[in-house]
Amino acid sequence: MRKTGIILMNLGSPDSTEVKDVKKYLDEFLMDKRVIDKPWLLRFLLIKGIIVPFRAPKSAEAYKTIWWKEGSPLIVLSKQLQEAVQQKTALPVELSMRYGSPTPEAAYTALLQRMPDVEEVVLVPLYPHYAMSSFETAVEHMKEAHRKNNYSFTLKVVPPFYKHPSYINALAESMRPYLQEDFDQLLFSYHGIPERHILKSDPTKKHCMQVENCCFKSSPSHPTCYRHQVTITSELVAKKLGLKKEQWQQSYQSRLGRDPWLLPNTQVRLPQLPGEQVKKLVVVCPSFVSDCLETLEEIEMRGKEDFLENGGEQYTYIPCMNTSALWVDTLLQLIDETIRQPA
Repeated sequence: MRKTGIILMNLGSPDSTEVKDVKKYLDEFLMDKRVIDKPWLLRFLLIKGIIVPFRAPKSAEAYKTIWWKEGSPLIVLSKQLQEAVQQKTALPVELSMRYGSPTPEAAYTALLQRMPDVEEVVLVPLYPHYAMSSFETAVEHMKEAHRKNNYSFTLKVVPPFYKHPSYINALAESMRPYLQEDFDQLLFSYHGIPERHILKSDPTKKHCMQVENCCFKSSPSHPTCYRHQVTITSELVAKKLGLKKEQWQQSYQSRLGRDPWLLPNTQVRLPQLPGEQVKKLVVVCPSFVSDCLETLEEIEMRGKEDFLENGGEQYTYIPCMNTSALWVDTLLQLIDETIRQPA
């Protein structure tokens, strides 16, 4: 067996709720060419001149509403997940973030300190679904640091696991306790992306969003199609939970800018649902494996407010899998399967 180390990789978070730290984080995040895929100069003017100065103070206030005494929920939960995985494996497990810290270099260095003769590193992007603005940018960021530092070890990547039976089971079982009481509808709310990202990621350039019922028609585009992958996750989880088609629906949250994004939009749907006789709503956010600003503030807090103020009666947010035992076991299985793959 080759000497192997593991790096879990999540999105990242500001170092504090101070505006300067939030501004620094947003700068790095939004200047990523895979997040806002505009030409560099236009992106620079847009981000530095308009979006970040306007958004940073608002985001700082939002972070304050969800910040824990130990720090950012996403960072705290990611560290707890790292520890939970470490407890179940003899292989060294480190943590990296795509934005902010710990950086890829810090994760590689920590791994080398623990295992100086490491031959192979398994990278686990903590994104179940492929998107250029999440999975792809995380992987490329780690690869870039790997190349730049000329490390001797090889890098293997756990692929998107949106339909892996172990992941589907872990997600479904994390949701099951919240569905025991009577409810009118379950809403799967996924992080939104611009429609152009779907079209860009389609290697055929003629399937995604161009063929009727494209998510359900076999295509070489599916391994890199976010819309297909989140739709399949919803279908498989609903089936695992024994839900009928009329008991659930799907939407997309966290829209940024005015370009066409995937629809329907969660923020638009939540106030509408009570008028459609959905009085008791349950919401889950499966594109996130760790609770963060987008789940705790945007969905659990603001989403609830929007729903109840418009005639809703009962609103239940299902937490992310965070550190659930089945989720930890899923990660170990995904890591083991990746190690067994030929280099």
